[in-house]
Amino acid sequence: MNKVLNKIKEKNIIVGVVGMGYVGLPLALEYAIQGVKTIGFELDSNKVDLLNKGINYNQDIDNKLIEKSTKNKLLSATTDFSRLQECDVLFICVPTPFTVNKDPDISYIIKAAEDIQTYLKKGQIIILKSTTFPGTTQKYVLPILEKSGLQAGKDFYLAFSPERIDPGNKFWNTRNTPIVVGGINEESTKLAVEVTKIAIEKVVPVSSPSIAEMEKLLENIFRSVNIALVNELAQLCDRIGVNIWEVVEAASTKPFGFMPFWPGPGIGGHCILIDPYYLSWMAREYDFETKFITLAAEINEDMPFYVRSMIVKEIAKQPVTLENARVLLLGMAFKKDVDDLRHSPALKVMELLLLEGIKNVSYHDPYIPQIKVNGQKFDSVKNLTSKLIKNYDIVVVTTDHSVFDYEMIAKNAKSIIDTRNAFKNVKNKKNVVLLGDGK
Repeated sequence: MNKVLNKIKEKNIIVGVVGMGYVGLPLALEYAIQGVKTIGFELDSNKVDLLNKGINYNQDIDNKLIEKSTKNKLLSATTDFSRLQECDVLFICVPTPFTVNKDPDISYIIKAAEDIQTYLKKGQIIILKSTTFPGTTQKYVLPILEKSGLQAGKDFYLAFSPERIDPGNKFWNTRNTPIVVGGINEESTKLAVEVTKIAIEKVVPVSSPSIAEMEKLLENIFRSVNIALVNELAQLCDRIGVNIWEVVEAASTKPFGFMPFWPGPGIGGHCILIDPYYLSWMAREYDFETKFITLAAEINEDMPFYVRSMIVKEIAKQPVTLENARVLLLGMAFKKDVDDLRHSPALKVMELLLLEGIKNVSYHDPYIPQIKVNGQKFDSVKNLTSKLIKNYDIVVVTTDHSVFDYEMIAKNAKSIIDTRNAFKNVKNKKNVVLLGDGK
């Protein structure tokens, strides 16, 4: 172990990152910036070609950093997984979706582990970063790797260290966001911590991979539960005539014991939507039902249906049928000012409107040029002008991008449904129906 530790401290290592997406690319880039030769392993040949040409495809990364790191040969990408054997450290950063029945799909993790096992060598450090349920590292990844004939914790080292990526965040990034690391034994934890310290400023060791796996779920389920609380209260406030946004703002004046969360059309991104179902699936193995957590997830998933009802209600007030109504959705990304479409509630809203028989549904999003809903492709309408706005019966703000001219929209739209409180600072908003406004 000491020989491996010395190589890490001298940065005399090659880092491999399996999966060059939202998590893998920023991590790989950070090691390259720190002077460590880094290889990205990716099935998507288009991403590989772009990176090897020094072209960035991640909105949160400085284009110049990719260009510089590839030019000086510290960062490269490949579809050739036999090169895994060149690496001293391997991070697994692959997707972990769920099935249509909300069961975990760890097939990408299994495939990555099998690829690594084929080329596993003594002294390698394997760190799983993909969000998953407790026990994945030790029950699934470890046995696959040990099929190589090498012993975990002795011949090679294994740990789990969950990603903490917040798309669009201008302050917290890969480098300055603290990271948790838990190895299968003391040696694995120590080595995984040391190698992570090269790229991350603060690393927090925990006693096992299961602790690290569970704490990641806790982070996101904490948010899921609290968002569900305000989403349910928003629906109640609509009935009793109270503005939920003002309620949350008032509660936020308390300097202790309260953290503000805001309602919306639903939740998106990779983790918050998926994590509750990963935990509930695992819990059933132990004859335990995560009732509270599952209920919160269901409330959040119901919000696009509530937004659909709001839209149908507003259409009914106008001299137009559902079939002929023209609806414009503003924003398709799952959060403001990003190009991340993963599990965006806006996609579900659009799907529901089409199923409702509203044929004339369009969207505008400067970050998302094209989407696919119900097997049909839609292009973002261009040039959000007053003339364009006037052509629609209903304008729905599903993602509150900063680039939208809300004053112009309020002035020209016949009717607006605001699911994000985007028109908060607009003076003349008599035609705006706000989710959770109570009016």
